[in-house]
Amino acid sequence: MIHRIQGIRNALRLAASAVLAVGLSVSTMGHAASGATSTGKAKKAVVAKVAEKSKKSAVAKSSVAKKPSTTRTAQKSTGKKTVAAATRGGKKGLVQAKSSTGRGVKSARADRLARAAAQKKQPQVLASSKARAHARAELLAASVVRVPMEPRVSAGERLGLRASQDALDLNSSVALVVDQETSEVLFSKNDTAVLPIASLTKLMTGLVVADANLSLDEQITITEEDAAVYRNSRLAVGTTLSRGETMHLALMSSENRAANALARTFPGGSEQFVRLMNAKARELGMRDTRYVEPTGLSSQNQSSARDLATLVSVAYERPILRSLSTSPSYQLELGRRTLQYNNSNRLIRNPEWEIGLQKTGYISEAGRCLVMQAKVAGRKLIMVFLDSAGKLSRAQDAERVRRWVEAQSIQQYFVRPQG
Repeated sequence: MIHRIQGIRNALRLAASAVLAVGLSVSTMGHAASGATSTGKAKKAVVAKVAEKSKKSAVAKSSVAKKPSTTRTAQKSTGKKTVAAATRGGKKGLVQAKSSTGRGVKSARADRLARAAAQKKQPQVLASSKARAHARAELLAASVVRVPMEPRVSAGERLGLRASQDALDLNSSVALVVDQETSEVLFSKNDTAVLPIASLTKLMTGLVVADANLSLDEQITITEEDAAVYRNSRLAVGTTLSRGETMHLALMSSENRAANALARTFPGGSEQFVRLMNAKARELGMRDTRYVEPTGLSSQNQSSARDLATLVSVAYERPILRSLSTSPSYQLELGRRTLQYNNSNRLIRNPEWEIGLQKTGYISEAGRCLVMQAKVAGRKLIMVFLDSAGKLSRAQDAERVRRWVEAQSIQQYFVRPQG
């Protein structure tokens, strides 16, 4: 009995120890499970923090980077929407994503069409702006009041001399043809009319210089005073040439600055020179002649055909005036430059003419003028043509006179008595 009780006690002790062992193991397993759970949560928290940091850095980088184009931005945004809708898994989300994608594509296409239309429209805009500018210019021109100006007429035309008729049907209002040796008047037309004589004045300028016996080698410099007289000249201010060259240009090509420089550098100056011009005219019996300056640019320089015939006859006696006035051309050497001057009388280059002295002239008040000493049909003739209309008209008048004189000499030859 006692042994049974002890056996039961031992069995109970064993059972209790077994139960205790089982409890310990269960508690150990519970602690382990709870520890594992806490460890997993910690790991998840760490992973979440890392992901959040990487996301923030990505957002920062994307904000620093350049903005993509409109089309790409639309595509990315629509792609994000599509992914978001797909992740949500809803059918509605997918439909919305597709519609937003379509809108993005349509907006990009609309942008491209708008740019193309703007490029096509740009030339039209430019054309329309030019048209508007042209219209404004026409409007401005239409608003300007144009005052008609009366045509400038010569003194001979105002006096009615151009309406005068003559046997040779000349263009000139005034004409005179005189035999130099016999003083016989072969042809005349309004030869006593006093008219402006333009650059025929320079023939008297040359006569005064020639009779003063000044050195032809003396150097003359063109100044502002000479330039103010005539602006359209190739003789620039500061040009230096000899007195002989200055006379050459004045008589041959009617250079106005040269003529003014001759008077300005004359002993006593320009005023004294003009006084000598008028004194020489009185000395020669030129009662209808008056000079106020040496170039002929002033219409107050006036004379008659008869007075000018006298001047030509006297000037012909000076060899220098014959030589310089009939020179076909002259080259003026100015350092590295060479100026070519030609005779203002086109008849000088005509081999049918034998001209001993000549001078041309033109201003609007005087018309086209020409005086010459020429040998025609064996006779030395003095010809004067004033107030001719047209650039070639004075030369044409001289040609008509020459043919007429030649025809007259032939007739006299055939009617000459024989025996």
